Amino acid sequence: MNYDNILVAKENAIATITINRPTKLNALNVITIQELHHAFNTLELDASTRVIILTGTGEKAFVAGADIAEFAHFSVEEGAQLAAQGQELLFDFVEKLRTPVIAAVNGFALGGGLELAMSCHFRVASDNAKMGLPEVFVGVIPGCGGTQRLPQLVGKGRAMEMIMTAE
Repeated sequence: MNYDNILVAKENAIATITINRPTKLNALNVITIQELHHAFNTLELDASTRVIILTGTGEKAFVAGADIAEFAHFSVEEGAQLAAQGQELLFDFVEKLRTPVIAAVNGFALGGGLELAMSCHFRVASDNAKMGLPEVFVGVIPGCGGTQRLPQLVGKGRAMEMIMTAE
C-alpha cells in the first residue's frame, strides 16, 4: 500500500517504518497516525516480520510532537477525543504488538514523539537525539500515555521532573 506521510520497507524479516514529513519535523497529524496504525497492523499480521524499526526522515527529528497547526482550532472536547483515538490507534496499539518495535530516535523526540518512542519495546538514540515533554509550555500534560510510561522507564521522581519542568 502507498502512504502519504510514511515509508515502509522490508528486507528479509526486518521492517522499517519511516515517518516522512521532514518539513513538519515529522510531526504527527491525523493522517500520519492512521497510516502508522495501518502499517503496524499489516506488519504484525505478516508472520515473516520479526522486528519493526520506527524512525523519522532526516537528522532533525524522529517526531517533534503533534502537528499543532492541525489541532489549534479544536475545541477541548475535540482535542480529548483526538487524544483518546490517537492513544488507542497508535500508542497503545504499538505497545501491545507481539512483534518487537525499536524506536530509532534521531534528532527531536518531543511530546507525542517521545510518547511514541516510549510505546515502542526498545529505544535507541543517536548522538543528536533531544527528548522531552514540553507540553507544560502550552498548559497541558502528555496526553497519550506518557505520564504512565515515563515513570516505568526512568522512575517516578525523574518522570515528575521531566513532565512538570519540560526539561
